[in-house]
Amino acid sequence: MTRRTIAIVIGMLASNGAAYAHHSQAAQYDTSKQVRIEGTLVQFQFRNPHTFIQIEAPDETGKVVRWSIEWGGVGQLNGQGVTRTTLKYGDPVIITANPSRTPNDHKLHMLTLKRTSDGFGWGTRPGEVIALEP
Repeated sequence: MTRRTIAIVIGMLASNGAAYAHHSQAAQYDTSKQVRIEGTLVQFQFRNPHTFIQIEAPDETGKVVRWSIEWGGVGQLNGQGVTRTTLKYGDPVIITANPSRTPNDHKLHMLTLKRTSDGFGWGTRPGEVIALEP
């Protein structure tokens, strides 16, 4: 083998490893189901590779629990009008999301978000951010 062939093979293996390391949303979340929760934001982790928000909201039994909602990466969300200052502690929110495949996990994958105090919203594609209501 030539050095060039070896370099190409190593490059292909290295790039394949990075792609393989990224998990499938469908493996962790049930994409055939949607849940709606309404609660209060208690943490906004604006980071890569995925942003997370934590909210306190009732579960299916009515008990208030902390939900962890996985969202897009920083670059993706910045391009859609979401910044690290978009959400704040105490914001009242309504989330629609795919539930975890693990029962009683309280983890979700974000589909839509609406902040009820001013109508800010995100979700349902093209540009994702929904303008504030007047």
